[in-house]
Amino acid sequence: MGKETSQRIQTSLLNAAEKKVLVWMAERLPGWVTSDMLTFLGVGGAVVCAVGFVLANFDVMWLWLSSLGLVINWFGDSLDGTLARVRNTQRPVYGFFIDHTLDAVTQCIMFVGAGLSPMFRLDVALLVLAGYLCLSVYTYIGAILKGEFRLTYSSFGPTEFRLIVILLNTLYMYTSWADSRFTLQGCEFGVFDAICFVVALILFAMYLVQFAKDKKVLAKQDPLKK
Repeated sequence: MGKETSQRIQTSLLNAAEKKVLVWMAERLPGWVTSDMLTFLGVGGAVVCAVGFVLANFDVMWLWLSSLGLVINWFGDSLDGTLARVRNTQRPVYGFFIDHTLDAVTQCIMFVGAGLSPMFRLDVALLVLAGYLCLSVYTYIGAILKGEFRLTYSSFGPTEFRLIVILLNTLYMYTSWADSRFTLQGCEFGVFDAICFVVALILFAMYLVQFAKDKKVLAKQDPLKK
């Protein structure tokens, strides 16, 4: 339980098309490329993303580097498991350990980078990180208790999340939204902080909705002893 052998639950909007693309790429990668290499490439993409965010303080066009880092992160993080399955070289225990341990580090790198950028306040970016990590922890709990590894919630998954950030990067560079500011309780916020806050609320809402659903199921499965 709680390994890569758990049933993978994927219900995102892009899942069907993304799966075909990933398999197509995995079948064409050279033999010397390994799943571990792709996993660490994903971490490298997160670092590139964070560096782009920080450099945007000097020139907002560096957000293109941030977006490129997200694409690199998607390539490595999404393709590592697919490559193992295509080649039938899965390592259920090691793969689960290395992939999801580094996922936590990867998310911290990217969200802290976002909080250090001119786009978002650090506290708001960390609030989104908290929501994302809550869903990640919930996923691991589900893998242990239910044998289900939920990669997406409703129609929302990591790929859609990356695309939203790339969209926000583009809007920040090419619209006047970046100049829109407002003050709340003595603290200054921007439009992108407000968007970020809404994303955080959505993440926590998905967490609570899934918790309520699973609580009923698990309560019946493991009833109160009399």
